Amino acid sequence: MARDEVILRFDKVSFDFGYNKPILSEVFFSVRRGSKITFMGQNGAGKSTIFKLITGELLPEDGDIHIGHGTTIAISRQVIPRADLELTVREFFEKCFDKKIYDIDPRIDDVLEVVNLHAPHEKIIKSFSGGQQARLLLASALIQDPDILLLDEPTNNLDKAGIAHLTDFLVKYKKTCIVISHDAEFLNSFTQGVLYLDVFTRKVEQYVGNYFDLLNEIQARIEKENRKNAQLAKEIQENKDKANFFANKGGQMRLVAKRMREKAEELEEEKVDVRREDKTIRSFVIPSQPDFIGEILKISAFGVMNPKTHMPVERKVDISLKRKQHLQLVGPNGIGKSTLLESLASGNNPNALIAEGIRVGYYRQDFSTLNFEDTVYESLLGVMEKPIEENLRATASGFLITGELMKTKIGALSEGQKGLVAFARLVLQKPGLLILDEPTNHINFRHLPIIAAALDKYDGAMILVSHVPEFVKQIRIDDILNLEK
Repeated sequence: MARDEVILRFDKVSFDFGYNKPILSEVFFSVRRGSKITFMGQNGAGKSTIFKLITGELLPEDGDIHIGHGTTIAISRQVIPRADLELTVREFFEKCFDKKIYDIDPRIDDVLEVVNLHAPHEKIIKSFSGGQQARLLLASALIQDPDILLLDEPTNNLDKAGIAHLTDFLVKYKKTCIVISHDAEFLNSFTQGVLYLDVFTRKVEQYVGNYFDLLNEIQARIEKENRKNAQLAKEIQENKDKANFFANKGGQMRLVAKRMREKAEELEEEKVDVRREDKTIRSFVIPSQPDFIGEILKISAFGVMNPKTHMPVERKVDISLKRKQHLQLVGPNGIGKSTLLESLASGNNPNALIAEGIRVGYYRQDFSTLNFEDTVYESLLGVMEKPIEENLRATASGFLITGELMKTKIGALSEGQKGLVAFARLVLQKPGLLILDEPTNHINFRHLPIIAAALDKYDGAMILVSHVPEFVKQIRIDDILNLEK
């Protein structure tokens, strides 16, 4: 098959979820065989929905989706479905196929080597760390050897080594690949083109080049549109001034004035709608629990997973956190960072003591601290000490949570929107101890500097895990605990 042939094409595709919630409006774009394409857009714009339309999980309301005859498609989703967490590794990979694969074990070993993960086939999926689960998700798509590989936020939870390994794989990959990601540096290492879903027009714009090329092109277009509108505005005002002048002369001059006004109206219609950029969240502050003096958290030991023996090992430590002290945990995927954070947040760590009365704000990477059956409004209300409606709605609005979104169930939100709800909850909760596990996952990169600034200013005690160096650099870190050493 010719490499330049179109393998996927959307032809005037429209889609909505009902309840007056349109996602796509007569979308048109095409993808050529063997190309590596990035899909970008604001949180909740509908990028994952487009992936579901490509796989056939969803069907368009109008328009057609053309996929090359016999083309196979596999998707690496953002998170492993909850129902699959109880499966063994072998069962998880067996679910990737419609029929029984008799040589499944060697195929699993081969694909796990590609994603650089050691995973016994009998091990239960939920026992893996978030970063290891991200590698399993990627492997579950690769094992199918598809003609079109769809990757939805593949760098989430991956450590530096994991991202480097994935980048190297994609650079060498020979087949068609479409990636949703908010990691510009990662994308620019392999992207040949960008599909940009505009949340305002609900259309997909197609660009050649990487993400930085897209930014430059959009900025040039905005400047051109602004210049055109400025020139038109000048001509409109001149015609209005002339119309007023001739109207005051009376007689035949009124006809001239009328023509001047009509000309001004024609020019008004020539004005173009300047492209609206993705909205960013407002600057915010996470208030800390007031009037608390003294030690907030004491840790005397923690457990890690030995990477060679894959057995837990306990290590002694002497860590004390007070107000305005920020601690970063570092270490490779699978060593036990998330396990340690969860044990601290739940109060079930026998080697840690949290001061009595301290509220713990816990941002968990899989959002399992959120009740997926709650509406957004109920979720926000549930963490408030004093349920003041005005404060709730003002805070939510700052995180782009307005209108119908307040009535939406948490489970129906995009992963990025769940992240924004989680941050809004922290603002309303006013915790004394803030525990953050990969808070950049799924979040639009435009929001990250604002989030980093809020964490930098947080004046309670804080523990942070993040594999994004550029994000961490913007936050005051007082101490680092390396779980590997």
